[in-house]
Amino acid sequence: MASASFLKSSPVLDKSEWVKGQTLRQPSFSVVRCHPATAASALTIRAGSYADELVKTAKTVASPGRGILAMDESNATCGKRLASIGLENTEANRQAYRTLLVTAPGLGQYISGAILFEETLYQSTTDGKKIVDILVEQKIVPGIKVDKGLVPLAGSNNESWCQGLDGLASRTAAYYQQGARFAKWRTVVSIPNGPSALAVKEAAWGLARYAAISQDNGLVPIVEPEILLDGEHGIDRTFEVALKVWSEVFFYLAENNVLFEGILLKPSMVTPGAECKERATPQQVADYTLKLLHRRIPPSVPGIMFLSGGQSEVEATLNLNAMNQSPHPWHVSFSYARALQNTCLKTWGGRPENVKAAQDALLLRANANSLAQLGKYTGEGESEEAKKGMFVKGYVY
Repeated sequence: MASASFLKSSPVLDKSEWVKGQTLRQPSFSVVRCHPATAASALTIRAGSYADELVKTAKTVASPGRGILAMDESNATCGKRLASIGLENTEANRQAYRTLLVTAPGLGQYISGAILFEETLYQSTTDGKKIVDILVEQKIVPGIKVDKGLVPLAGSNNESWCQGLDGLASRTAAYYQQGARFAKWRTVVSIPNGPSALAVKEAAWGLARYAAISQDNGLVPIVEPEILLDGEHGIDRTFEVALKVWSEVFFYLAENNVLFEGILLKPSMVTPGAECKERATPQQVADYTLKLLHRRIPPSVPGIMFLSGGQSEVEATLNLNAMNQSPHPWHVSFSYARALQNTCLKTWGGRPENVKAAQDALLLRANANSLAQLGKYTGEGESEEAKKGMFVKGYVY
């Protein structure tokens, strides 16, 4: 049946006001749809049936001393990780490695959420238990990567846009039924390539549409416009671009009536480009990044879960710790992939006898970042492997 959509009367945010840094006022009502024949009985508010659950899920993931384990690498990227330790990219090998990760004893003490690839969401461990069930037993919220990857953005300066909106409503509904409770969508912005206004707007709009669709289907959306480390630019240029990107992102989130209390953010830390000769100290990274957050992120957002973006394991932990030396209106934590798994993967090496040692390495990193979330990490006793940078120019998932 045909339906009409309209906005209930509510404060309207002028884009120029938000860009200037004024307080963001989220409309008190969302999109309302009514069917003309039954208008009185068919009024529905977007995500109304999930609103309380979304807020609860976001708060659970953003709980003190815990962060996210990002293990959502595509099968192709997972194959590259396995190849680095001499293993073939087979489902059995991917299953063995993912089993190692999720069954680490006591992982839920430090990890509140795990982002999975679609294969993993439906996968069982090597012992035949569903991976989703193992995570829930560990008190870890299962999440799911829902984007379909980056493709060239026509009309831009060799930039990209993220695809995956087609069919997203049905996919997120299915993922919810399978046990996922939050979602992730990664798009990127390249500083050496501009970034162009077109690329920034496309990134922001795509994230906003994904966030609204995810909330409609019960999943807390992680909003991730990654500002790539690629480039020779200094930290001031990164800060300038980040201000613009997050202005656009929150403008379009508001335009799409996204419930801010039911989202999580996964931003890049404000650092110099990976090829910049002037490196920044953890305190400088913290100062710039927190200044960005205070200027652009509404306090209603429950959690800021930083990506590591190719930093070394120790560097990512030190920077997070520096940001947590003072209180914030948000939970400032981590959503790391390589910065949690690098030493673990190399310790394992594909050998069954190394599983416990590899799990111990994972727990060591998870504990270090848990301490960093609490502002109590010291950096003492870290291995040389954990200090090695992991930046890869033009890195893709």
